[in-house]
Amino acid sequence: MAKKREHWKVEPEDQDFPAARTYLSLLVGPAEAARLADALAHEQTLAYYAAKDLLRASGLPLLSEDDVEVRNDLGKIKKGQKLSPVLLVYGEPLWVADGYHRICTSYHVNEKVLVPCRIVARTS
Repeated sequence: MAKKREHWKVEPEDQDFPAARTYLSLLVGPAEAARLADALAHEQTLAYYAAKDLLRASGLPLLSEDDVEVRNDLGKIKKGQKLSPVLLVYGEPLWVADGYHRICTSYHVNEKVLVPCRIVARTS
């Protein structure tokens, strides 16, 4: 499968990391969330996975095209704007630290298009 980047940026946006930290703090507490968010900010390698596989690995349901954030992201793509890569934490299940709506948006565009991801490992 070729790497399709037509609606993806190469770098996450600055606000993605605090959002990831906030979400992760609900799962592992503030200190470990800060460590994971910092690791995501420093990770430079992008991995590419199909949106359908990211949803399966995370166990998250596909949000509908009517979801406000998905609809907003679909509008951005229609205008030619690119979406930020998603931030993930390896594990069972895969944690989507930031970018759940973007994964669902990409699925609605084409479930097989590869989504750029920054991924770090859990320590526990």
